[in-house]
Amino acid sequence: MARREQPLTVHHLNQLLLACSIVLLVAVAAVRISSRSGLPSLLVYLGIGITMGQDGVGGIHFHNAELTQVIGYAALVVILAEGGLGTKWKDVKPALPAASSMALVGVAVSVGVTAAGAHYLSGLPWRQSLIIGAVVSSTDAAAVFSVLRKVPLPARVTGVMEAESGFNDAPVVILVVAFSTAGPVEHWYALLEVILLELAIGAAIGLAVGWLGSWGLRHVALPASGLYPIAVMAIAVTAYAAGALAHGSGFLAVYLASMMLGNAKLPHWPATRGFADGLGWIAQIGMFVLLGLLVTPHELGDDVLPALVIGLVLTMVARPLSVLVSLAPFRLPWQEQVLMSWAGLRGAVPIILATIPMVNGVVGSRRIFNIVFVLVVVYTLVQGPTLPWLARTLRLDKGPETADLGIESAPLERLRGHLLSVAIPEGSRMHGVEIHELRLPAGAAVTLVVREGASFVPLPSTVLRHGDELLVVATDQVRDAAEKRLRAVGQGGKLAGWLGTGNGRAGR
Repeated sequence: MARREQPLTVHHLNQLLLACSIVLLVAVAAVRISSRSGLPSLLVYLGIGITMGQDGVGGIHFHNAELTQVIGYAALVVILAEGGLGTKWKDVKPALPAASSMALVGVAVSVGVTAAGAHYLSGLPWRQSLIIGAVVSSTDAAAVFSVLRKVPLPARVTGVMEAESGFNDAPVVILVVAFSTAGPVEHWYALLEVILLELAIGAAIGLAVGWLGSWGLRHVALPASGLYPIAVMAIAVTAYAAGALAHGSGFLAVYLASMMLGNAKLPHWPATRGFADGLGWIAQIGMFVLLGLLVTPHELGDDVLPALVIGLVLTMVARPLSVLVSLAPFRLPWQEQVLMSWAGLRGAVPIILATIPMVNGVVGSRRIFNIVFVLVVVYTLVQGPTLPWLARTLRLDKGPETADLGIESAPLERLRGHLLSVAIPEGSRMHGVEIHELRLPAGAAVTLVVREGASFVPLPSTVLRHGDELLVVATDQVRDAAEKRLRAVGQGGKLAGWLGTGNGRAGR
């Protein structure tokens, strides 16, 4: 008798929500472990997924490579958007030629050398070797952003590395798809034309969407400040979708559009940046946990040695050679080239790309996935923690660095304070009152006055007028008293305390 599937009930939904919440809480707590150890957080999240999988305590059997690929692409869009929003144009602009060369010439060199090593040293067929070479030649944006921004390196190095991680996903995806299709790959020059065309289309759409989006957000006042972060992320996703539908590189489009938005001085930018950062973390957690579920640990034994050999070729030969060849015209110091060679971090992106041959039914695709998984985990474990040491050894570590200030206009809950906006309409008896005559409680002060479109910091003797707008900062303890006093002065003027319209000695 066929087993009848049980319908999804509210109870099942509650259980699912509880499980997801527990996973997120554990993953967020694990962030501290990864930040202290210097490891990219992917290792912690992959471990959570493996623990929940069929060989772990969770016992979850998950083998849907196609779903993993779709969710991985969606998460990568969010991660690239968050990375682009946090990329400073002044750091990346000088690095664009070098980063573009590494994303094109460097990827080609890396794919060829790694594929040759996989074929001749590990005995893999050429198709599998080419797929592995293409998959692992992409540096991971999430890993690069999370590690490099914690290491005080020269701006040129971080600019090249961040831009490369944002650019090289596009040609690698094209190569992996081409190598995973049935039949031989012919006419390599035609493949090069496709790569260049898709990059050009993606770049054009990304820049156009980013410019239009930033212009619109600066000139259209949204009804609520909370809509700005949503609008920014929607514009970034639109860039990806438009680029992909136009047969261009959606990944490059979303990165460039986000970078333009991030440097456009948009309204409510601190809140937008925090929102994007939170979404980026959720995307990383979900993507890595899902990849950990997809892997089957007891099947990895036979693939560990080939993964270590291919990883050694990639790390010690292919990556340094690709950096040397692609950066030769730019004559960068050898110390910087050595650091860039070692900082070519892999992460979730190669593992996601390894699902493409699985979805396409390539012979040996499961082995390709296992080799890539082991390679990424082992060499991330080696490269991530040693990167600060190498930077110090090469004397590229700038030492303690002043970080950008996180300036937020409102709300001020973290500081236990409040920011009040006060408008003085026609008929208000606050007209003609001097600042000191407001007699605000101790802990509250008028910090800014906006008058006829111009703002200034008031003096105690500044006389208020109709049409003025005031910004009043108050501590948590006197917030209500300050509002009460302002309302009283608006109704009764500076003599409010003696006219029965409020307590003139509020807070004293």
